[in-house]
Amino acid sequence: MQKIRKGDKVVVLTGKDKGRTGEVVQVMPKEDRAIVRGVNVVKRHQRQTQSQEAGIITKEASIHLSNIAIADPKDGKPTRVGFKIDGDKKVRVAKRSGVSIDG
Repeated sequence: MQKIRKGDKVVVLTGKDKGRTGEVVQVMPKEDRAIVRGVNVVKRHQRQTQSQEAGIITKEASIHLSNIAIADPKDGKPTRVGFKIDGDKKVRVAKRSGVSIDG
């Protein structure tokens, strides 16, 4: 089970976007990277295709998983993730407050 998943609210710990929060759009476990909405935005030159017009577009670049942390459901501050067996399910728990992250 992964500690950071698609749809999680995360806080950026280091880099140019330090302190900003966003939602995880995509996780790439093989590369240990994630794309977070509104964070690490870069500009790219786009060649014209049949479906897309030419110009400079802005999009989110991936960020390393070590540079983001889950936002605590209680206060929104960064927290580490632990696991707990709840009945027959394994759930993620915020180490900071002890609150379950999964639903």
